[in-house]
Amino acid sequence: MDTGLFRLIRIDDASPHLATLAGWAHDEWGHLNPCRGLAAAVEAFRADCGPAGVPSVFVVLHEGRPVGMASLVVDDMSDRTELTPWLASVYVRPEWRGRGIASRLVRRVEEEAQAHGHRRFYLYTPDQQALYRRLGWKDLEDRRYRGEAVTKMLDMPRTFSAGKDSAGAVGAL
Repeated sequence: MDTGLFRLIRIDDASPHLATLAGWAHDEWGHLNPCRGLAAAVEAFRADCGPAGVPSVFVVLHEGRPVGMASLVVDDMSDRTELTPWLASVYVRPEWRGRGIASRLVRRVEEEAQAHGHRRFYLYTPDQQALYRRLGWKDLEDRRYRGEAVTKMLDMPRTFSAGKDSAGAVGAL
């Protein structure tokens, strides 16, 4: 794979990709917040586009077009607000899956959390437990959340290898 065509970057609240990414999130997980329409989802997503630490949103671009995303957010499970922060919104377009993009995005969020002093952080997933277990995440609990069976998982800091050059190009996807 020509990694020169891929870049993993943090986006800010003025990113031209914001509406696309928020739309992906709404399409994938909007059923968990059925009262929130797309416009409200875009604004919530915009609020997660912080300059560093929590919150942050990262995107992998291929030739300038987004192909995947992941976020580090304050909370992602409304009935467990004491748990923070959370890996959230990990999504890769179907035609780009199987190339290590999701793993690289997860690692970037892990790096961000660790760099900002977070000793533990969380995620929940209905169907990607195997991916996160391969990346070192531990199961905490299987439960129902907003009508969906999910696994809540925990990550603890490790030493990460950045895998990117100083320009932010993805090293080994």
